[in-house]
Parts: sequence; C-alpha cells; structure tokens
Amino acid sequence: MSFDYHEPTSLREAIELGARFGGDGRFLAGGTDLMVQIHRGRVDPRHVISLQRVPGLEAIAGDGTISIGARVTHRRLERAPDFQGALRGLIEGARVVGGHQVRNVATVGGNIVNASPAADVVVVLLALDARLTCLGPAGERTPALDGFATAPGVTGLGPGELLTRASFPRLAPRSATAFLKTGRRRAMEISIACVAARLTLDADLERCQDVRVALGAVGPTAMRARAAEQYLEGRALTDAAMLEAGQIAAAECRPIGDVRASARYRALLVATLVPRVLARCLERVRPEIS
Repeated sequence: MSFDYHEPTSLREAIELGARFGGDGRFLAGGTDLMVQIHRGRVDPRHVISLQRVPGLEAIAGDGTISIGARVTHRRLERAPDFQGALRGLIEGARVVGGHQVRNVATVGGNIVNASPAADVVVVLLALDARLTCLGPAGERTPALDGFATAPGVTGLGPGELLTRASFPRLAPRSATAFLKTGRRRAMEISIACVAARLTLDADLERCQDVRVALGAVGPTAMRARAAEQYLEGRALTDAAMLEAGQIAAAECRPIGDVRASARYRALLVATLVPRVLARCLERVRPEIS
C-alpha cells in the first residue's frame, strides 16, 4: 500500500486535486470504509485527498430544508438535538453503525458514497426523500439519493466530483420516522435486513396521508418499497393494513442468499419489520392514543 497524501484547505482546492488525479485519486472523510478497502487491495489509489481540513462539511443546518454535511459523523448525528423528535429514525439508524470508535469517525457522506446495500443511515435518508449536493469540475448539481447508488459500491459520482451534503425537507405536521434492523448480533453487525419509514397522518390521526418505506440489505442497493407505499396511502392504519404492507414490501425486495442469511429469510424479515416500523411511527405521531 503506497499513495501520496494531500490535505487541501478549501473546497476549491479539493475539487482541483480531484480533477487533476481523476481515477487515480480518492477522497478521504472518516476513512472507516476507504482504508479497509485499501488494506484489502480492493482499491489502489495513487493519491488520497483528505477532507479533514476542508471547512463547511461538518454542519447540520435547518431552515425550510435540513442539511447534513458530508463530514458529519454518526456519533454527532445520534446526539443531534434536532433529531430527538419526529426525526428520531435518523438517530436509530446512526447509533447502530459499528461501535463507538467507528461512529466517532465514520461520516454520513462516506456512508452514502460507499454505496453498501446495507448502509443503515442511507435507508433512513431514502425514506426522507433526501437529495445530495455534488461539487465537481463542471460545477454543482443536486441528484436525488434515490437512484444515486446503481450497484454495490457504485454511485453516480462523476470523475473528481465530491459529495458535500445531504438535504431533505422538514417534516410536515403529524409526521414521524423510525428505523429497525436485524443482524446476527445486537451490535457492530451489518444488517441482514433493515427498514426505515416516514409516516404522515391525516388531521384525524387515523389515515395515512403520506408515507415512505425504505429497505436495506435486500437488494443490490437500498430501495423504496413503492407498492407498499401506494397500498398504505389514504388507508386507515389498522394492524391488518400494516401486516399487508409488510407482505407487499417483501414481494418487492430482491434479496440474495449468502453466509449470513438466505434470500427467503431476508424477505420474511422485511414482512416482519415493515409493520413494526410503521407501528413505531404511529405511536410517535399519536402517543396519547397508542
């Protein structure tokens, strides 16, 4: 393992270095994924461009839109006061990423760019309709997170392009989020399957006004369960309806079998986790009824 290490002190300098090195360069944020891949010989960059001294990538900001900088760590995400309420799904996703040491350095941007189908926080951001801001030699663009990963480890980032933040709209009234995962252990384990939901109820707190259901580790990329969402919209959220949504989502996913779980088991987990995560959202929107 041998590479030249660079420490730009501005976004402009980082982009210039990325453009200069092209495919021979890789950006480094927390490094919990990149350094492992380098050590295992999966990637072999000639240049590593650190983002540690680049300002403006560590902010969590909120006005009409909530923005999470690419270098925000999972530890900071799980402690953010703004996410203690309706956005608690983000905390639930962040706090199960590795152990404390990993969460202290692993970043949201790295989680997105690594493009793992089992990335926990990515699944929550997908349920929040997040958009990304990417900056490169050709300027800035804001692609949707949905579809940004095209295969395991593959994204729509262009040559020399840098992900700077993820953003999503503030939640509407009567909304909540939740996240659940299943692994072979309780902690420091890649998801066998994970599910996130964002739910908005109508004014009577009875019917689903709007919903997003996102699935992880059950396809080549994190995915939306669109048929389940369509089934739920406008429907009273009875136990039977949520169970049916789980069955629909299980039929939508495309799991594989591996040493950790069979494809059938992963689909069964989706059918189980979807109604549970919806019920958790429901309890958070109407705690005085549940």
